[in-house]
Amino acid sequence: MARIDDYQQARDLAAKALAQRSTQVIAAQSGIAQWSESRLILPFLNRVYQISHPGFAFEDTAEPAAAVPIQEQVLILHYLDGAGGVHPTGRWIAYREIPGAAFYYAAFVKRAIDPLKKVFGNQVEGLRKAATTLGATPVAAGDAGFELCVFPKVPLQLILYAGDEEFAPEANILFDSSVGEILSPEDAAWLAGMVVYRLVALAC
Repeated sequence: MARIDDYQQARDLAAKALAQRSTQVIAAQSGIAQWSESRLILPFLNRVYQISHPGFAFEDTAEPAAAVPIQEQVLILHYLDGAGGVHPTGRWIAYREIPGAAFYYAAFVKRAIDPLKKVFGNQVEGLRKAATTLGATPVAAGDAGFELCVFPKVPLQLILYAGDEEFAPEANILFDSSVGEILSPEDAAWLAGMVVYRLVALAC
């Protein structure tokens, strides 16, 4: 398991690379709509973060005094760094199909699939309400399916099959096939987990 020092190092490396680009270039490459010479504004799930440039300090616009989790900072900076020249294909793939994802598959299941099944497998309506709060749109899949654009170039689909007396709940999370060009398999697993845990928090 990564330590806080590891996340801090990853954050610093990504920020250093991004500092070589202007906010205009970063915004154009990543699909960010709101930016100025000294900052970027990025919606992330049900938060909106203001990110300074060139220091890349994060601020939650709704709660300026609240600390933005280091894992979220790293993930966002990795997205900003990797999104240039990549566009969604519209072709959905399972996590295992991301190049290099096999090593992280168990972590992906533990962070994302298992909590999705455990919390919402017998309360599909709770998932519908939480997903709607995050701005997800319904898709025709499973007993409840939703598409969520977590980053401008990184959509996800969450699909839940409800449990009953005969069958246990099942779930899947699909990614656009371009995700491996933007995020590492580890980042993709973290992203899916963050989405699910935010849904769980909204359902409580």
